[in-house]
Amino acid sequence: MELKLDFPVFHPWTSSKLPTLPLLLLLMLLSLCSFSPSQCSDLDPEDKASLLLFRSSVQNPDQSLATWFGSNCTNWTGISCENRTGRVVSVDLANMNLSGRLHPGLCELSFLEHLKLSGNNFNGTIPTCFGSLGSLKALDLSHNSFGGVLPDDMMRLGQLRELVLSGNQELGGVLPRWIGNFSNNLAKLDLSLNSFHGEIPDSLYNLKSLRHLDLGDNNLSGNVHEFYQSLEYLSLASNKFVGTLPCFSAATKSLTVLTLANNSLVGGIPTCIGSLEALAHLNLSFNQLSYGISPRLVFTEKLIVMDLSFNDLSGPLPVKIAVATEKSGLVLLDLSHNQFSGKIPLKITELKSLQALFLSHNHLTGEIPPRIGNLTYLQVIDLSHNSLSGSIPLDIVGCFQLLALILNNNNLSGEIQPELDALDSLKILDVSHNKISGEIPLTLAGLKSLEIVELSSNNLSGTLSDAITKWLNLKYLSLAHNKFSGNLPSWLFTFEAIQSIDFSGNKFSGFIPDGNFNISFHNNNGNSDEGPKEQFTSMKNVEIKVSTMVMNTSEISFNFKVSSTVGIDLSDNSLRGEIPNVLFEVEGLEYLNLSYNYLDGQLPSLEKMWNLRSLDLSHNSLSGQIPGNISTLKNMKLLNLSCNSFSGSVPANQGYRRFPGAFADNPDLCVELSGEGCERGRPPVASGKTFEEVGPILVWVFCISAFVSFYSSVVGLFCSGRARSYILQTKV
Repeated sequence: MELKLDFPVFHPWTSSKLPTLPLLLLLMLLSLCSFSPSQCSDLDPEDKASLLLFRSSVQNPDQSLATWFGSNCTNWTGISCENRTGRVVSVDLANMNLSGRLHPGLCELSFLEHLKLSGNNFNGTIPTCFGSLGSLKALDLSHNSFGGVLPDDMMRLGQLRELVLSGNQELGGVLPRWIGNFSNNLAKLDLSLNSFHGEIPDSLYNLKSLRHLDLGDNNLSGNVHEFYQSLEYLSLASNKFVGTLPCFSAATKSLTVLTLANNSLVGGIPTCIGSLEALAHLNLSFNQLSYGISPRLVFTEKLIVMDLSFNDLSGPLPVKIAVATEKSGLVLLDLSHNQFSGKIPLKITELKSLQALFLSHNHLTGEIPPRIGNLTYLQVIDLSHNSLSGSIPLDIVGCFQLLALILNNNNLSGEIQPELDALDSLKILDVSHNKISGEIPLTLAGLKSLEIVELSSNNLSGTLSDAITKWLNLKYLSLAHNKFSGNLPSWLFTFEAIQSIDFSGNKFSGFIPDGNFNISFHNNNGNSDEGPKEQFTSMKNVEIKVSTMVMNTSEISFNFKVSSTVGIDLSDNSLRGEIPNVLFEVEGLEYLNLSYNYLDGQLPSLEKMWNLRSLDLSHNSLSGQIPGNISTLKNMKLLNLSCNSFSGSVPANQGYRRFPGAFADNPDLCVELSGEGCERGRPPVASGKTFEEVGPILVWVFCISAFVSFYSSVVGLFCSGRARSYILQTKV
């Protein structure tokens, strides 16, 4: 509403017209009131009655509407009035924890221009009487619990400029045909995060006033056609759209955000998309786009975010994807999970503003460009799951703001360079599943921000240095399947934030350290939603989320999380001696694997390990009886105590039937069957040692099998820690 402010002109020097002081104060007060439509006005009695009816039907636990009394409009929370008439022109009750159904009294506010009830828990259907609010210009009912369909009476809102109904998951049905022609003023339509289905009505493609359209996260289908208006924002993400990409020619100079992610679009990316001069954010991820990217597809320097991940794009990476300047250009480039091949083009190192680069899960070959250090703003680099070779270029230390260096599952070789300590902001270092050799440089102690260190499945060797203790924020550490040796250090379990340690498949010897475990192992809440297979095959599940604010800033916000699995895996080493009792008192531990070692002694009570989901102590020399309280661990999904020397009996009523094969090859152990006596040692379901590892010894075993039983030989070979020790010595 346009206000015209008329101020009185005073002539105090004219004695015959000199106003009195009270009159002067009154005039000043009146002029002040004219600045705001809600200042110094009495609420219209009819509107007041309508608002009180609305409040009477609303649950208001935070007492946000407790100020709704009296007649002064300025005291009523969320209410604005026209200054001269006192009629309500705006109701803004967003995020006030209100709930209930909307009372029709709101529809009596005949002068209402803005109604915003977002971020509450209103339910029921949208009142049909809203169609009587003929002056309404903006309606926002987003993020509530409304259901049903859009009432046809809303087509009477001919003055509406903004309609925002997103985040009402039960609101749906077919988009009505009138949605694109009921108001020639409609500039913003947001129906995202709902349950609409069917095709986009033709009227929406032709609504000239439309600038912002968000239909994301519905069940809409059909082809995406050309829009014939100057759109600035278009999101059709997470629907069921098919067909090929249009050119959006009518929005060449205006479209800044285009996201069609998570649909079933096919075909190639047309070069005409590069003609969108204002485009800042392009997201075509999670579709079925194919073919190569044309070298003629080059975006302007205004493009900040480009996400083409999870498609079937192929061919070489584009040499030049966007114009770059010193002060503008791409901030995030995600071409991961495609079929790109060939080398990483050097031109990528000229994208000086780049902060996140994702090229993982492709078929890239060659070496990492040595000039990658030119990308001084880079915070995240993920080149994992390719066929890259060579060593990690020393020049990468030029990316001094790097937070995540993810290079796993390639063919990288060489050693970890001591100079990498210059990346002192690094939080994630993952070079697992490569061919990297040598020792962990002592200088890496300077990477004090590290939280995830994944060095597994390489050819690394040496002993563990105390320098690792400088990683004070460490949450996950894996050195699995390397050639590390020596005794486990006494400080192994003392990292303050540690959640998972995996040292399996090495040559560590000596005893398991006995000492106090840190608070992170103890304080796990045990609320992981992952199933046992995913959880216990690998203790790690790192997910990186990168988001950008493309309209107001060119900086990314970097987020990552590690799965809540809390675990220790020391399996397949040469550890001996008894398992420290303190290890079985760690309440928060979910995963414990000490299999394939030479551990002996008895198994203590596990009653404090109420969070334990997987316990594997197989292929050791443990003895004594099975603790009865194992069966009371309700979270337990996997139990393997096979190939040990346990004795005594396991009662049938303790529920161990849910762990088939858990006690196999314990010859002196009686596993009671219901009314059928004992079930004694059987061969385990699966053995962790491969045939090739003990092939030469098996020949000898079969030779002497004429003198002893075949079964006894297998038990002695695979289940006795002393026998396996002899075998290993013989092989050496």
